[in-house]
Amino acid sequence: WAAEPKAKAAKKQAGEPGAVVVAAAEMRATVDAIDAANRTVTLKGPEGQTRTLKAGPEVRNFDQIKVGDLVKATFLEELAVFVKKSDAPPSAEETTTVTLAPKGAKPGVVVTDTKVVTAKIESVNQKKRTVTLKGPDGKKKTMKVGKNVANFHEVKKGDEVYIRFTEALAILVEKP
Repeated sequence: WAAEPKAKAAKKQAGEPGAVVVAAAEMRATVDAIDAANRTVTLKGPEGQTRTLKAGPEVRNFDQIKVGDLVKATFLEELAVFVKKSDAPPSAEETTTVTLAPKGAKPGVVVTDTKVVTAKIESVNQKKRTVTLKGPDGKKKTMKVGKNVANFHEVKKGDEVYIRFTEALAILVEKP
């Protein structure tokens, strides 16, 4: 359940290989169901698709949400990948932030999740533009490298890759 994202690649400064890709999508949905006891809201998209979202205890004005309310949802994804020289072992970390609507205002929330992972390059295929990464969990994954990644020819086995993935969801109940 998502609107069609519009991706935009941002160029990295000259130097180490890397790229940043940002995708954003906006859609309107209708509140289809509310479970006050479990603090969930089911939204119905323009093509009839539904998605149930959990509103944590920090979400203010939850009691103001009504079935039939129009909701504006904005999704944002950012993926940043850079090669850096390091002898540090692979690692992972995760952060979540929540921003709430002011007390008394229409219900709304912005939730941002960011995951940061470092992985080691196990192998590189320059012709196919692929790299095989070994993450902090020991699992290996082969990924295609886009043509917008500068200096890909400098990437080699043993290099460390820094990956930051940020996902944001903003939901705002609109006036009928």
